[in-house]
Amino acid sequence: MARPSLLTALAEARGVRAAQKRSRTRRQVERTDGTRVWIDGRELLNFCSNDYLGLARSLDATAALQESAAWHGVGSTASHLVCGHHAEHAALEAELAAFVGYPKALLFGSGYLANLAVLQTLLGRDDLCVQDRLNHACLLDGAKLAGCELKRYPHNDAEAALRQLRTRPDAATLLATDGVFSMDGDLAPLKDLALIARAENALLFVDDAHGLGVVGPGGRGSVAAAGLGVKQVPLLMLTLGKALGSYGAAVCGPSEVIDALAESARPYLYTTALPPAVAAATRANLRALQSEPWRRFHLAGLIARFARGARRLRLPMIESSTPIQPLLLGDEARALHAARELEARGLLVSAIRPPTVPEGSARLRITLSAAHSEADVDRLLAALAELGLEKRGAGIGDSGLADARGERVAEAAPEA
Repeated sequence: MARPSLLTALAEARGVRAAQKRSRTRRQVERTDGTRVWIDGRELLNFCSNDYLGLARSLDATAALQESAAWHGVGSTASHLVCGHHAEHAALEAELAAFVGYPKALLFGSGYLANLAVLQTLLGRDDLCVQDRLNHACLLDGAKLAGCELKRYPHNDAEAALRQLRTRPDAATLLATDGVFSMDGDLAPLKDLALIARAENALLFVDDAHGLGVVGPGGRGSVAAAGLGVKQVPLLMLTLGKALGSYGAAVCGPSEVIDALAESARPYLYTTALPPAVAAATRANLRALQSEPWRRFHLAGLIARFARGARRLRLPMIESSTPIQPLLLGDEARALHAARELEARGLLVSAIRPPTVPEGSARLRITLSAAHSEADVDRLLAALAELGLEKRGAGIGDSGLADARGERVAEAAPEA
């Protein structure tokens, strides 16, 4: 019998995706200007980026990046534990930790790496990891790579999480959740989960990629919004490429835990450190987050304006108080058609399909930014009104929402 070909299997899988009309293609962004992007020579108003505070093109951050690159060069040249840990990295770690009220922080190249590091370092074959079914793929992948037992509870069902924890009372356990869910925009019930984790002696870990900068007092994120801190949520992951408009991530926690991660987390040890100039740019944007509250206030006003307009149009929205505003259409072809029609009207909105979201819950993932204007939001609403996307009787919308949100395959991955 001939040995199977990995490349043949890869091609066959790609053919299956093509037959299902689930092929993914990259589109080249030629240039950007605030919320405007140019693709295929056309100017489009962008409603699908994660630049929630409009800081990605901050002049102060750009200047900080240029100055740091002039002094330190482009690359960090090595991993943090060799000779790649620069003063800019140390300063950013200290400032991030102080901002969210945690003792210490550790920088990573991305949120994906950070989550892999935490789960692989803390969990082993005999341990248990309990997660929300709609957690981001990197949390699921981290548990798989750790080799532990993974149990997943229905979305935001704290009682189900408790039941799953109690199935293995003898196992060391990590309870992991997104703070703000990337495809639905809703918040985890962190107060309930913190109480459960304490009662069951489990370690609570929150991925706040989409919460930092946009929820909680001063934009300190979902943990702060729930009135919690390091005592109740010992480990907190923050990404720097969304509201902070830069790149990278950090894990915050008690000093002894962060030091242990720095000594033993493979995704930290065996990769090159972020460029110091990127850390300098992030520090500038962190200062802006604290000194320019108008960005959060303006964004909150845009969210409320869009939500009012969507209700008036009877659009099948998933309820969300964050910049992530999912318009649930169910059928993949319908979501793709709506995205194309919006683009024909000069608006860029991504159609999100399985496996990123559960089967039967394809959607338009609309995201708002402090860089948008009220006129931009009104233009989007006017275009949506032309597409006839209002709620349909017994379909996806009200009664079908719980089922559509309840499952996501373990292989669910990117945010697109």
